Amino acid sequence: MSARIYQRPKNAMQSGKARTSEWVLEFERSEAQRPDPLMGWTGSADTQSQVQLTFPDKEAAQAYAAKYGIPARAHATPPRHLKIQAYADNFR
Repeated sequence: MSARIYQRPKNAMQSGKARTSEWVLEFERSEAQRPDPLMGWTGSADTQSQVQLTFPDKEAAQAYAAKYGIPARAHATPPRHLKIQAYADNFR
């Protein structure tokens, strides 16, 4: 039961920075998903893949994983590039 720790990226449909400072601990799948023969939905018996825990910082997420013996990999956050421009630049 391994996990990955990452910082939540900004949603493409939002302009604000809500919930982008949170760190997420998410368990990796232990078995593959398979289609249900009747309905066609995909599913598995792995309930840990549905769990997402949020933490205020990376160190808290790593401390939680260490406390409960969960092998976790922390992914680096890509840098944010801010393109500053004026409204008048649209007409040049």
